[in-house]
Amino acid sequence: MGQIRVGTCSWTDKALVAGGWYPKGRRDAEGRLRYYAGQFPVAEVDSTYYGLPSTRNSLLWTERTPEDFRFDVKAFSLLTGHPTRPAALPAELRPALARQRGREGVDPGLLDEVWDRYSAALEPLRSSGRLGTLVFQFPPRLAPGRPAAEFLRRCRERAAGWPVAVEFRHPGWWREENADATAALLTELDTAAVAVDMVQTLPTSVPPVVRVTTPELALVRFHGRNNAWGTGTKEEKFRHAYTPEELSEWVPRVRRMAEQAREVHVLFNNCCGDAAVRAAESMRHLLGLP
Repeated sequence: MGQIRVGTCSWTDKALVAGGWYPKGRRDAEGRLRYYAGQFPVAEVDSTYYGLPSTRNSLLWTERTPEDFRFDVKAFSLLTGHPTRPAALPAELRPALARQRGREGVDPGLLDEVWDRYSAALEPLRSSGRLGTLVFQFPPRLAPGRPAAEFLRRCRERAAGWPVAVEFRHPGWWREENADATAALLTELDTAAVAVDMVQTLPTSVPPVVRVTTPELALVRFHGRNNAWGTGTKEEKFRHAYTPEELSEWVPRVRRMAEQAREVHVLFNNCCGDAAVRAAESMRHLLGLP
């Protein structure tokens, strides 16, 4: 059986910090991470989606966590094909991004430069053994097909030598007629498939399909089951308190994943107050983890 790690998709979420989960005296940046790492063995870094990471933060995160702690780090938005604000880039790269307006795709040279800076900043996590994986979350408009498959291959070539996991937001990738082909593509690319739990009543709902596509890692992200996913604010989309019954559905799935992968990361993204940490605690108990 592989090791199962349970955690949340952020330890710095404003609602969590304001909600009282962190003890007094542990609410500064260092105290929060040290406390979180004493409760859970893995966390996702989502700030790296909105802006390029810094070497300084990677070094601080390494210093403030035990050797066996893992960070799953989200890929920067420009690398996954999401709209990116010029202000999210260093000043010297903004003119190159501005020149892309109205054009199809992004200049590969700009993407290469962004990747070089992104990966260099994360090198301390990788060299210290703290890096779990990079999480490439692709936008809903990336529908299955040959152009999308080629885009994935280019992303993987750019990230050669790094552990990568992929989450699709277009439901077509994991519908029954495409699931085998999707799993085969990710296996070819030595990329972990991200299984998701989310509301299943919307046209955009991604099926909760579990496929282990690399022997190193399997990953599950729990987004909550709020019907506001398609229309609500960020707070509304992720507002959901998982019940033990809902979490129990995933216990046999997670255990099967652990039979096929060296590590399984179970991450809760229902970031509203302390809902994510409470769900993580409940899941850990249901899985019988210490």
